[in-house]
Amino acid sequence: MRHDSSSLEKLLENPRVWRGKSQTWTEQGIASGFEKLDRQLPGSGWPPNSLTEILTEQYGIGELQLLMPALSKLSADDPLVPYAEPGWIAWVAPPFQPYPPALQQWRINLSRLLIVRPKDDSEILWSAEQALSSGTCSAVLLWPETLSDQDSRRLQLAAEKGSSWCIAFRPLSARNQPSAAALRIAMRADGHGTHLDIFKSRGGQPVSISNLFSG
Repeated sequence: MRHDSSSLEKLLENPRVWRGKSQTWTEQGIASGFEKLDRQLPGSGWPPNSLTEILTEQYGIGELQLLMPALSKLSADDPLVPYAEPGWIAWVAPPFQPYPPALQQWRINLSRLLIVRPKDDSEILWSAEQALSSGTCSAVLLWPETLSDQDSRRLQLAAEKGSSWCIAFRPLSARNQPSAAALRIAMRADGHGTHLDIFKSRGGQPVSISNLFSG
């Protein structure tokens, strides 16, 4: 079968096409607000329109602080925000009640905050998919009890369809499980600070970052 070389060249020029180690991920990322992290991420920020996984031993070690600068930008009414049209920031099945004063300190636009509390784990995935693919959410955060490889692919496709950023919080025990996520980060905290282990990064390399919040 004869292939149209010009069509292939046009396809490979698309920044969303990843050709393994021979090419890096060039799509502009969503600035995280942390220079140490942005330096290590392809596109100099969170991968847009895709699934990010954050793995922790327990909640409350800074996993939300990690996201707040980016979520603040995504929820802003400022039309000059380059990352996406301002939209909903949906929280699906958070294991706690979000505290509005703390969110306001991070300049999160509370009028764009949507809290979804599904009845069971299957509805968590369904709710996240619907929010992601709707085209009205800038970001969707979810806390699933489990997330299979197939589930992660569904989230990835929904994020691409709706041009939304998906963030799934998972336990550290899920590290060796397969996932379609563009970015997977293991997060831990000790007496010396908060540390990140980027063990999967589409278009990037595994890397560890120590004392992230110390500057």
